[in-house]
Amino acid sequence: MPYPELKGLLTDIGTEELGHLEMIGTIVHQLTRNLNEKQIKTAGFDTYFVDRTTGVYPTAASGFPYSAASMAVKGDLIADLTEDLAAEQKARVTYDNILRLSDDPDVNDAIKFLRAREIVHFQRFGEGLRLAKEKMNQKNIYYINPSFDK
Repeated sequence: MPYPELKGLLTDIGTEELGHLEMIGTIVHQLTRNLNEKQIKTAGFDTYFVDRTTGVYPTAASGFPYSAASMAVKGDLIADLTEDLAAEQKARVTYDNILRLSDDPDVNDAIKFLRAREIVHFQRFGEGLRLAKEKMNQKNIYYINPSFDK
């Protein structure tokens, strides 16, 4: 990241996103820690339970485990900030979908808070993208860096 003000932005949002992961993990733990065998089977939680008991193992709803392979990084300022914008919108949609399915007011309150933060992050990344575009052509930073194509 060539601009100090964007380094701070990325650090702040990245730190907060780790907090989101912790909050979601806590919600999952609280919802599953006291399940009995019948509830585990009825909820379709049995295959997860066999592998992980009720330990929190970050996966997508499809069961795909979280890994660094889930992150798209290109090493290009504009491409990466655009990817960050898209990631925030994908997270917001996921939270919207959880709210469509959940009838637990405590879960819903936490999810609404997280969804609001994703909206703020989207706005901040938008500000970062605008700033980056304004600074293009300074210090050999371009939309497309011609020095790579020589």
